[in-house]
Amino acid sequence: MGRIGDASFEIPMSNRFEFLRRELAALEVSDSLRRLRRWPDPDGRGGGGGEGELISFASNDYLGLAAERWAGSDACPRGAGASPLVSGYTELHDRLCRMLAQWEQAEAAVVLPSGYAACCGVVATLPRAGDLILSDRWNHASLIDGCRLSKAEKRVYPHADLAAVEATLIRHRHEFEQVWIVTDGVFGMDGDIAPLEGLCDLADRHDAIMVVDEAHGSGVLGEDGSGACEDRGVRERVPIRIGTLSKAVGSQGGFVVGPQTVIDYLVNFCRPLIFSTAASPLVIATAIDGIRAIREEPWRRQRVRELARRVRGHLSLVDKGDSSGCVPIIPIILGSNHRAVHVAKQARQAGLFIPAIRPPTVPAGTARLRISLSATHRADHIDRLLRFLNGLPEVRQAASGNGQQPF
Repeated sequence: MGRIGDASFEIPMSNRFEFLRRELAALEVSDSLRRLRRWPDPDGRGGGGGEGELISFASNDYLGLAAERWAGSDACPRGAGASPLVSGYTELHDRLCRMLAQWEQAEAAVVLPSGYAACCGVVATLPRAGDLILSDRWNHASLIDGCRLSKAEKRVYPHADLAAVEATLIRHRHEFEQVWIVTDGVFGMDGDIAPLEGLCDLADRHDAIMVVDEAHGSGVLGEDGSGACEDRGVRERVPIRIGTLSKAVGSQGGFVVGPQTVIDYLVNFCRPLIFSTAASPLVIATAIDGIRAIREEPWRRQRVRELARRVRGHLSLVDKGDSSGCVPIIPIILGSNHRAVHVAKQARQAGLFIPAIRPPTVPAGTARLRISLSATHRADHIDRLLRFLNGLPEVRQAASGNGQQPF
């Protein structure tokens, strides 16, 4: 029932949410409307829309663990039943936390229901009033939302711009009790690695605290597969690292590793941890198995790195002589939403599922295909992908030097 002044009136339920329908209609006109697609398997095969069998380049299952059928214990409980602070923290949860801390060479770890909850919770909880957060412009939405929830002052610096971070620290460090530099380790839509060494140098010089989200680096980068910080040799200089269990690990959930004091503080003050039921023991068991596989089966990350080098080399991506060429995320920037949607449809017709990524996930004017590689991709899968990409004018122009680099 609506009310204007003293008059009441009935609103038909079919029209009650017309204001939302109009906004959705506007998204559809601009090729920005997104819909859920049903897939038979996590690896994205099976079409999801009547196209038949597709080779998926969409999943973040970088090591192929998520799609594997897991033969776990039938005795494992289905649910935790309560918050970790009540009775939801089981022996399996404790085992996973100890395993994560050991893998990441940290004092302690804690697990949250999702990577989003971990990122948002850390940034919303640790920086306090009187502090300053410096956040990379292209950080994941979970870090951005954590910044919005935090009582600290926030400043967004241009992507990977060390000079901008340094200028802010020189000018304003004395105004704040603590300064937190927050960044993705690997940026999920562009596949580039943050300038971690330079950021750590600035943090050391200006007494700031580094926080790195390792969501897309865990399992792929580093000799032991623990992520970009290990790969760049700065793991000991980044006291707070956040990760996910739902990408390379092949399970679900998020985690934070760091000093015992930091983890204890999160257990007492991090609302996404305190007020969520603990992750299912079944999920925790698969995460334990996933981390075991990462550490004991290095062929998985070696394989996906080789595939990344092959695709990037074929596309004439700049070889920086470091591990950036191993990142299994490759964007093909097409510009308009319409062009990205059209090319994604062409890919499906060619038997490939490469998702069109559009604003607000990426900046306006940079709609793209996002290629995500997995250790399970075969050589013939990559051959088909490259043949399709060779047919795109944007790729041909970039390769000939006559157009903008679409990567």
